[in-house]
Amino acid sequence: MEQAGERESEEFTLVARKPYFDLPTACPACLPLFIYLKLAHFPFRLSFNSIFPDSDQIPYVESGTYVAYNNENGGVIERLKQDGIVDLDSEFHSVPDWVAMKAMISSWLADAMMYELWVGSDGKSACKIYYSDLSWPIGKVLFLKQVYSVKQRLGITKGNAEQREDEIYKRAKIAYGALSTRLGDQNFLFDDRPSSLDATFLGHVLVTLHALPETSVLRSKLLGHNNIIRYAEKLKMELIESSSSSSGPQIHSVPSSSTPKRGPSNWSSKPKSKPKREKTEEEKKFKRRAKYFLAAQLLAVLLFLSVMGGSDADDMELDDEDEGLVYG
Repeated sequence: MEQAGERESEEFTLVARKPYFDLPTACPACLPLFIYLKLAHFPFRLSFNSIFPDSDQIPYVESGTYVAYNNENGGVIERLKQDGIVDLDSEFHSVPDWVAMKAMISSWLADAMMYELWVGSDGKSACKIYYSDLSWPIGKVLFLKQVYSVKQRLGITKGNAEQREDEIYKRAKIAYGALSTRLGDQNFLFDDRPSSLDATFLGHVLVTLHALPETSVLRSKLLGHNNIIRYAEKLKMELIESSSSSSGPQIHSVPSSSTPKRGPSNWSSKPKSKPKREKTEEEKKFKRRAKYFLAAQLLAVLLFLSVMGGSDADDMELDDEDEGLVYG
């Protein structure tokens, strides 16, 4: 507890993807964490990382030598709870309905969002959220690479694409109905007080309403539940809009490194009369990491194109064989 108390006095930084669509961050993984910290009235700075657009470490929270990554220990929220830094869920873990709702949001609704962003739409929202700082060719190829990965993750093939789509949207509809019933006219989902369940669900709802296109099937299913829409817009005004002009988190649009910071960075330009500062070892290491990242992405692009080209060739050969069997 003494260690947790010391951390409370330190400055914490949430590193996320950039803001778009009138949201502090449009990333479906980052926004729930932002909302969770706001619901807990936990002070933090907000910084944006555009160096590693497809890194599964983002979002992450850092303070001094402490860092909690998205892809470790069940995610950042779970890590913050385990380390005694901020926990809104201490009284809910033994509530069966709360656990069931959490599982439904993190599986059925997460799958539906993933499908909408990468497969069920034109991909413009996903490209803006993840690849807006990249040149068009690299961004487009990384997008296609992610589409391929998402289809594998969701078990989508040419033969079952329509069936899987129906299943994904059916589950999302069931989840929205159950959550709408659970919410009723309350301000929060359980005991009329906030938990990580509200943060996760609210993040999903806001991305669905503001980032997905008007033609989105998922968005149309969500709009059928007026109490969820009221719940989301009310909390959006309280947590995001009202605080942005008063006591909200300090926002820094300068890209953050993927390594923990040792203190606040000063990115202001120096007067010309002063000698050029020699780069620290940490800055040199970060620059090398950026170069390795670009090289790795280029290699991934080339491998992806070769794999896709090979699979297309195989498909053409199979088609030719089938035609030979039919017409031969």
